[in-house]
Amino acid sequence: MTRASVPALRGDGLPAWRRVLAVVAHPDDESFGLGALLDAFVRSGAEVSVLCLTHGEASTLGGPDGGLAAVREGELRAAAEVLGIRHTALRDHPDGGLASLDRLRLAEEVAQEAGRTRAEGLLVFDPLAGVTGHPDHEAASRAAMLAGEERGLPVVGWALPEAVAAALRAETGAGFAGHPLENLHAVEVDRTRQLAAVRCHASQAVPGSVLWRRLELLGDAEYLRRLVASTGPAAGTA
Repeated sequence: MTRASVPALRGDGLPAWRRVLAVVAHPDDESFGLGALLDAFVRSGAEVSVLCLTHGEASTLGGPDGGLAAVREGELRAAAEVLGIRHTALRDHPDGGLASLDRLRLAEEVAQEAGRTRAEGLLVFDPLAGVTGHPDHEAASRAAMLAGEERGLPVVGWALPEAVAAALRAETGAGFAGHPLENLHAVEVDRTRQLAAVRCHASQAVPGSVLWRRLELLGDAEYLRRLVASTGPAAGTA
């Protein structure tokens, strides 16, 4: 992976891309994890698209009636509208099974969607334990990184400071992973639209969810880590 050039960063740490593709594993990842950052991109004037690789049908929340995939698809569409996302693509890969799929196949799907949306950069969950410890998050991110490397597109990952990840591990036992603060780029965020988008995911945003504690610990900041550098003209920096 080249480090010869890197995504242009504004003073607030947000890449200066005009068109952004977020690649996530499940409906609600775009809101629970990336919502404030996607809103920041939209507010900066960027055109934002989302590629979600599963319907989230394996969630233990939402009831056993077999209709959860359709419910979560509707929730994703509603949340995307709240966040100002221009285009949403939803695939039907197995929830909980992304890590077992051919990464080259997933990377090609990401690359095709990046081409359709003319993305100048990709936003993903940081691949270290997929931030939250979910293997689907890591698999989605690594496929996007491979697509970025192959297409010359820069990739940045939403990440947690290690202090926040450690607090969440201690309090919840979940497998959160983070990085030293000096290795991250801070972005000041407004969570108004993110919280409105979270409410669209009524089947998942339950009281007592670790989501609320994470947002409390992060306050008005989110953090990015450079994952793949730009290697060609496909990645804009205007």
